[in-house]
Amino acid sequence: MVDYHAANNQASSGGVQTYMEQENDWDRDLLLDPAWEKQQRKTFTAWCNSHLRKAGTQIENIEEDFRDGLKLMLLLEVISGERLPKPERGKMRVHKINNVNKALDFIASKGVKLVSIGAEEIVDGNAKMTLGMIWTIILRFAIQDISVEETSAKEGLLLWCQRKTAPYKNVNVQNFHISWKDGLAFNALIHRHRPDLIDYDSLRKDDPVTNLNNAFEVAEKHLDIPKMLDAEDIVNTARPDEKAIMTYVSSFYHAFSGAQKAETAANRICKVLAVNQENEQMMEDYEKLASDLLEWIRRTIPWLENRTQEKTVNDMQAKQEDFRDYRCVHKPPKVQEKCQLEISFNTLQTKLRLSNRPAFMPSEGRMVSDINGAWHTLEGAEKGYEEWILSEIRRLERLEHLAEKFHQKAAIHESWTDGKEAMLTQKDYETSTLSEVKALLRKHEAFESDLAAHQDRVEQIAAIAQELNELDYYDSASVNARCQKICDQWDVLGALTQSRKESLERTEKQLESIDELYLEYAKRAAPFNNWMEGAMEDLQDMFIVHNIEEIQGLITAHEQFKSTLSEANKEREAIQSIQAEVQKIAQSNGIKLSGANPYTTITPESIDNKWEKAMAMVPLRDNALQDELNKQNSNDTLRATFATQANTVGAYIQAKMEEIGRISIEMNGTLEDQLTSLKDYQTNIMSYMPEINKLEGCHQLIQEALIFDNQYTSYTMEHLRVGWEQLLTTIARTINEVENQILTRDAKGISQEQLYEYRASFNHFDKDHSGALMAEEFKACLISLGYDVENDKQGDSEFNRIMGIVDPNGSGAVTFQAFIDFMSRETTDTDTADQVIASFKILAADKNYITADELRRELPPDQAEYCIARMAPYSGPDAVPGALDYMSFSTALYGESDL
Repeated sequence: MVDYHAANNQASSGGVQTYMEQENDWDRDLLLDPAWEKQQRKTFTAWCNSHLRKAGTQIENIEEDFRDGLKLMLLLEVISGERLPKPERGKMRVHKINNVNKALDFIASKGVKLVSIGAEEIVDGNAKMTLGMIWTIILRFAIQDISVEETSAKEGLLLWCQRKTAPYKNVNVQNFHISWKDGLAFNALIHRHRPDLIDYDSLRKDDPVTNLNNAFEVAEKHLDIPKMLDAEDIVNTARPDEKAIMTYVSSFYHAFSGAQKAETAANRICKVLAVNQENEQMMEDYEKLASDLLEWIRRTIPWLENRTQEKTVNDMQAKQEDFRDYRCVHKPPKVQEKCQLEISFNTLQTKLRLSNRPAFMPSEGRMVSDINGAWHTLEGAEKGYEEWILSEIRRLERLEHLAEKFHQKAAIHESWTDGKEAMLTQKDYETSTLSEVKALLRKHEAFESDLAAHQDRVEQIAAIAQELNELDYYDSASVNARCQKICDQWDVLGALTQSRKESLERTEKQLESIDELYLEYAKRAAPFNNWMEGAMEDLQDMFIVHNIEEIQGLITAHEQFKSTLSEANKEREAIQSIQAEVQKIAQSNGIKLSGANPYTTITPESIDNKWEKAMAMVPLRDNALQDELNKQNSNDTLRATFATQANTVGAYIQAKMEEIGRISIEMNGTLEDQLTSLKDYQTNIMSYMPEINKLEGCHQLIQEALIFDNQYTSYTMEHLRVGWEQLLTTIARTINEVENQILTRDAKGISQEQLYEYRASFNHFDKDHSGALMAEEFKACLISLGYDVENDKQGDSEFNRIMGIVDPNGSGAVTFQAFIDFMSRETTDTDTADQVIASFKILAADKNYITADELRRELPPDQAEYCIARMAPYSGPDAVPGALDYMSFSTALYGESDL
């Protein structure tokens, strides 16, 4: 008898030795139980035949058919896949012993201890030893390699059974004997993997024979598992043989091991497809948000570029109110959308990098840079539109002032010219006496003097009309018509004046009586009267000023005018004294005056009346100027108030912009702490919003007061709005960068210490605190982290490779996010296209294609349909109808080709 115990002490491993010792330490007395021995004979025989039939043979009697060692050696070759030494073909006992020893030597070489089992017992047909040897072979080649959740062999097989049958009612697998008597456990194993073969709900726990026969017959017919036991053998035994049950169950394990691999492969594919579906949804959301924002910009810009002029200041101020409503109501939500668009784009790109997917390239015209370009154009249009509105308001104010001034001067002139043509065309001198003619001639001279005095007013009217035309006044046609009528009438008056003068001079030689006093009165009264009319016109003149200096200039001019009133009053008294002298002479000489002064129509009463009117206008002019001075003082207060608030807000925004720049570089603590700190900081910044709104209110008062300049501050509301928007956007971008770092850390398994090390290295070489490393700075950073990128041929090549990864656009700068992505890619592993292809190959049963039915069977419904919709038909030589190409689909997921 050969004892293999000592011969294999050194060859066998510790783990295998322990479990084999436990399984070989069977109770020899138990083998005497006829029921157990019968179960073992039947089970072991069926198990051996399931392998021997692959070699075209089988056994009938387990202790007899292995006696010559030939089928034993053949069995070992089939189950191990290895060649044993050539057997001896002799019929003698020694030949049989040698063959059996070769088989036992091979078993021992696999780390198995055969205690008290020798070749002689096998050759002699010892049933107990033969069954023990076959059980040892089953343990080594069918059960030993079973591994489930770090347990192996018997424990692993038991755990596998428990996990697979856990969901089924009336099944509680605790061992390999009693737990299997009712047959439900066998049926549950089959139904778990092939529900189409078993109607589990129709089985009854009180009918074990039917249950067992159903399971054994289905396994033999559909799963290629030979029937190793009879249902009656199990049911009629108080405790079925554990080894027989283990052998039978191990056949189920190996039959379903391929399904386990398929389940793992399906899980991997589901994970990859879920990531891809989420990314595609984010891409669709980005495209829609970008399209909506660009469409809003496209609709808004033409409105801002519309330069349709209005006729009145009120109409332009209505446009200004519409623009203010656009800036305060319609635009702010779009600013938030633009910021959210950039954040979504950055988050999507980070997720794509983390899942080893190609970067997202938005459709043409929807890049972030395109959005920023369109936004810049929008802001340029806003600035131009606001400047145009203010310019138009100034222009219309000027036009309204000029138009009112034109009509006022025209009315005064037309009032003066009324009746002048009739006066110049009358023939009164033909029947007049000499004195009357002389009087008419002097009167005519006085009229010429008055006519010359009105020449300036006519020129002013024409100049105002010309300016209204140049400023594109909406009612220029009526202004031009009235001006042309005045000019034509003026020409007619000039011609008539010259004609009447010539007629009077022809008769002057016969009529030589002139009243010198009347003549002097007329000559002095006419210019004084014209001066009073001019003064009254100036006192009623409208004025528009925009600052204190302009109104003070008008007040100074008015004071200068008032200083001349005393001299004007002396002239009035002198003129009135001439008329008094006329009365005195007439009374002294008994002369009967014929009536009014023949040389002028200006009477002393009219002079006094105009003088009184002019004097009454002076205090009114004083009040108007003082009211305007008060208004300008109020406007100046508004300027100062706005300047105080604007200087405070401007300094606050500048300080916070510098502060957020330092915070993004000097942040400490965990990324979650940094994120919480940044969001608290953002909340603190947003609490300053009431100050911005307060400033907007002050700015609205400034615009309503038509104040266009402010010498107290260099800030404009537009500058402060842009600065505030930039501050909010910078904070949001910094928060998004930390969120992406958290996403990178969690997805790649990077520790907090590694992130600190990367941040410290990055900040150390970021000398200018710009948030990006130039090429030389980045090279120094890599060297400090142990990368071999020194200035030689090999080092330069490696550095260029790395720069191609972190700076694909060739900008020459490396951001911290790109640096983190590179370091995480260097230190972690991700799914690859090859891994996905291998998973699909398992689902396709090693075929180069897969069918829609296979996808629907192995994958969840939504992801199966996702694959079917996107997979191209397979066109290989082994293609069948409905075959799908999973290889090109897998490669497309990782950007290596177009789907």
